Amino acid sequence: MAADELRILFVADVVGHPGRDAVKALLPELKKELHPNLVIVNGENAAGGFGLTAKIVAELRGAGADVITTGNHVFAQKEFVGELPNMERVLRPANYPPAAPGQGWCLVDAGGHQVLVMNLIGRIFLDSLDDPFRAADAILKDHPETPIVFCDMHAEATSEKTAMGWYLNGRASAVVGTHTHIPTADARVLPGGTAYVTDVGMVGPRDGCIGMDKDVVLQRFLTGVPNRFVVASGPVTFNSVLVTISSSTGRATSIQRIDREHV
Repeated sequence: MAADELRILFVADVVGHPGRDAVKALLPELKKELHPNLVIVNGENAAGGFGLTAKIVAELRGAGADVITTGNHVFAQKEFVGELPNMERVLRPANYPPAAPGQGWCLVDAGGHQVLVMNLIGRIFLDSLDDPFRAADAILKDHPETPIVFCDMHAEATSEKTAMGWYLNGRASAVVGTHTHIPTADARVLPGGTAYVTDVGMVGPRDGCIGMDKDVVLQRFLTGVPNRFVVASGPVTFNSVLVTISSSTGRATSIQRIDREHV
């Protein structure tokens, strides 16, 4: 690792107990192999496929997560509404209304350098929240002296995630997409030095429908009758990306997919 090189490992949406087991099994070994200075994990589906709890936050931290991001299911577990404000480095999307519990960004030390981590959520096909582009501008305006910026853009529409990548091109070190649980093959460094990927994927059961039991999902598609989704079983796919950043400039030099399987 070069002297001015900073490595950030981002682990995609963790789905239920199978995803948590895979994180506990694989993340410690990946940290030994890749030597990241910072590990960010999206945990919004970690509690039975929907939401987070303080206990699960502790579980993910114990496996090696430094920062935990979320998305539209952040408040799916009722107790988390009261738990979140007391947690450091656990984020809800910054463009939730200001009165929502928690915050959408944090500063964390990594390899002797401050990293600004921000969490945003899209509006297309999701709940109508505040403008994520304006939220990003406001956060960056408040932290002009922090060149290393990592953004989790949690959104359904690929166009909205791509737009955010270009909007923050040259202003963020990395913009990574989450939410759809399907990894995309477009990881690259944009011309302004921003590492980008439309969707990192998930840490969840490979043989389900985006981590959920396929028979339950098929039943809803075939009948139109609402039913309770349950997390699938079987082999777990572990999707992540490793972003390498120049600590002196805040510009990314590479983004690499890190994909594994846990049986």
